[in-house]
Amino acid sequence: QVQLVESGGGLVQPGESLRLSCAASGSIRNIDIMGWYRRAPEKQRELVAAVSSSGVTNYAASVKGRFTISRDNAKNTLTLQMDNLKREDTAMYYCNAATPTLSWRGQGTQVTVSS
Repeated sequence: QVQLVESGGGLVQPGESLRLSCAASGSIRNIDIMGWYRRAPEKQRELVAAVSSSGVTNYAASVKGRFTISRDNAKNTLTLQMDNLKREDTAMYYCNAATPTLSWRGQGTQVTVSS
């Protein structure tokens, strides 16, 4: 069982940055995929970024070049550095951890980009 707790969300203006963090209650060393999803009002949930246990990353086209995902297996944390934020990045962001047979998700942290 893995519990995930996100932090770092908030209200920022377009062009500013935020850094989201996800703290896991247990070791993430053997978690195959860790990632960030987001869900905006009246929109479907979408994968923002993911990183494998070997460090391979994957990004949604809409955030590529602006967001950076990283994981620290020693500290059991996942981070998402978000730069040059846009209004369309406004959403609830969720941390996710997955193995071939199990997955876990945190409660989410709200990101609002508005002037």
